[in-house]
Parts: sequence; C-alpha cells; structure tokens
Amino acid sequence: MMLIDSHCHLYSQEFKDDIDEVMQRATLEGVEKFFLPAIDSSSLEAMLLMEEKYPGKCVAMMGLHPCSVKNNYKEELAIAENWLQKRKFVAIGEIGLDFYWDITFAKEQLEAFRIQIEWALYYKVPIVIHTRNAMQETINIIKEYLPKGIKGIFHCFSGSYENAKEIIDAGFYLGIGGIVTYKNSGIAEVLAKTDLKHLVLETDSPYLSPVPYRGKRNESSYLKYIAKRVAEIKAVSIDEVANITTANTQKIFGC
Repeated sequence: MMLIDSHCHLYSQEFKDDIDEVMQRATLEGVEKFFLPAIDSSSLEAMLLMEEKYPGKCVAMMGLHPCSVKNNYKEELAIAENWLQKRKFVAIGEIGLDFYWDITFAKEQLEAFRIQIEWALYYKVPIVIHTRNAMQETINIIKEYLPKGIKGIFHCFSGSYENAKEIIDAGFYLGIGGIVTYKNSGIAEVLAKTDLKHLVLETDSPYLSPVPYRGKRNESSYLKYIAKRVAEIKAVSIDEVANITTANTQKIFGC
C-alpha cells in the first residue's frame, strides 16, 4: 500500500528533535511522499532544508498563509515571488482566506489570495487552499478564475455537501484529514455521497491528529487512520482508498 501525505508541516518546530524517526515511522506505514505547504518567510528556510534532506520524498510549495497576512504582507509576498522566480515549486500554497480569529486584514487577505492565484496561473501550477469561516467567499473567488484554468485542492475540507459539490464541479479536490475521524464532524455524511476520485489524503501535521491520537502531535504515519476511516465510509478496502487518492495526488501535483 502506497500513501501520499498531500499536506504536512514536517519542518515545524514540533518535529525538530525527532524528524528522522517521524519519517521512518511514516515510511513503515507506506507513506512515500510528503507535500510541504509554505506559511511565511519565518519558516521557509526550515521547509527548504527538509526538502533538501529528503529529496524525492519531501516536496515544497510556495505561498503566504492567510493568517500570516499582516501589515507587512507586501514584503512577505515579495519574498515568496522572489523564490518562485528562482526555482520551480509544485504548487502555490497554502493560500486562501481565514476569518476565524481576526478579520482586521480581511481586505489584505483577499488581495493576497488573488495575487497568488495569478502566480499559479502564470507558473501553471495548482493552488492549495486554506479556508476557515470563509468557505463561500473562497469558492466564489475560485469560480472567477475557472475560465483561466485554475486548479487545486481545498485543504482540510470540513464543509457541507453543497460546498463539496461546488468545489468538485469546479474541478478541485477535497483534502481529507484527521477531522474525518471525529464523531460529530459531519464529514462522513459528505464523503458517503462523494466519489473517491475527488479526494486526496493529508495529515496537516503537526495539527488535527486523527483518532486515536486526537489532541496529541500529528505525524504522517497516522495517515493510515484517515485512509481506514474513508474506507469504512465508502465500504471499500483501504488499498482501494490508497490507490485512488495516491493517483489523485500525483495527478494534481504532476509528480
């Protein structure tokens, strides 16, 4: 069984003392590739070093997370754009809108989101979207760019079936993580009506650990619990879930 963690922050400080063991455990569980979304300039060096340390396994994205859009967002965007000009990245991410904690920079988030979508179109790569308390706003913006060929993933999907249908109709994938294992998340009901061909799997490590590790540090080896739960919901084998979601991830990222 081969699995791909389509979204994980393995370069985070939470892994600084045992990243080699974390990678070994993931490999033993069949996780063979790890896609690393960018946050902002404070963690770019760590992310790129992770990619360098595990060539062919860890693959970096570039972008500015909506929660990092502050007064200095133009400088942060300039740093990300400079990296895009220097080398190839597999995607622009993670980008999007987050109106959960604070909407002080809502206008700037919207601007940064659109700028980075344009980057993705220019470099012909997908986007990886973070959206929280802004699902419909995010979907509406994506729809504007569909005629230009934008594609990507709604990372950590936790919306309604109606949201899922709009996202799928736009040609985007749903990123399914540990939330699917939570009893009252509502994701099971959505996935029951959603074909596996529209899904990719992720851990979002070190966040959102699946049951039975909920509340503890997440890591990529736990991807099997997410795959197992999806298999239960879809009444198929875990191998089928692994095969289809792996192929989906390879297709969207082109590697």
